Amino acid sequence: MKPLVLHAHTSGPNPYKVGIVLESLKIPYEVKLWEFGDGENGLKGPVFTKINENGRVPALEDPNTGVVSWESGAVINYILRNYDKSNTLQPGPAASEQDRVDAEKWIYFLVSTLGPHMGQVNWFTHFNSVKNDDARQRYEAQSYRCFGLLEAQLKKSGGKSILPAGFNAVDCHFYPWVNLFKFAQLDMSNYPLIQGWLKTVGERSDVKAAYKKIPEGEHAESKQSKV
Repeated sequence: MKPLVLHAHTSGPNPYKVGIVLESLKIPYEVKLWEFGDGENGLKGPVFTKINENGRVPALEDPNTGVVSWESGAVINYILRNYDKSNTLQPGPAASEQDRVDAEKWIYFLVSTLGPHMGQVNWFTHFNSVKNDDARQRYEAQSYRCFGLLEAQLKKSGGKSILPAGFNAVDCHFYPWVNLFKFAQLDMSNYPLIQGWLKTVGERSDVKAAYKKIPEGEHAESKQSKV
């Protein structure tokens, strides 16, 4: 089996979602790191936008099938369909329709709600050129609302995993985002189950391996670097 190619950058949580899934399923993969900007080695540049015209990571190239995927949800779905034959990270054939819907609804909640709200908190905290406390407070409040929903859901498993059945792709989606709470300057003291879950997931060998491998990936080269 040829290694898959995960296109990433070292900041931002979404490539780490994919890395955790690949590590958990023991799928061989290589990491290629890109810079921000529109240069030859940039996410908005002419080389990378041939892989993902939206100019964002993650993207995944599979030389075994010729398939190129991007958007973390689509990338992970592709991996699960093609490489998780034992249903390690997804509901298996004996699962109920409710089990499948539960997995989907929490993933969609992350990609449509919690993730974007935390992303906006990060933006207005660290990157917006003009201080905007109103915007920061709005997205902070929404992030805390999402944390409250996640805290309540974790009670169903005793805090070990988001779904009672155990660690699966839902946790892979959530962990890299929720783990940014310190960077986002959010207070987790009211969410003890989330704190415990972060510790438990963070100590997994597949999670540690993804967080080690991605920053050590091969950097995409610009024409200037080759001179």
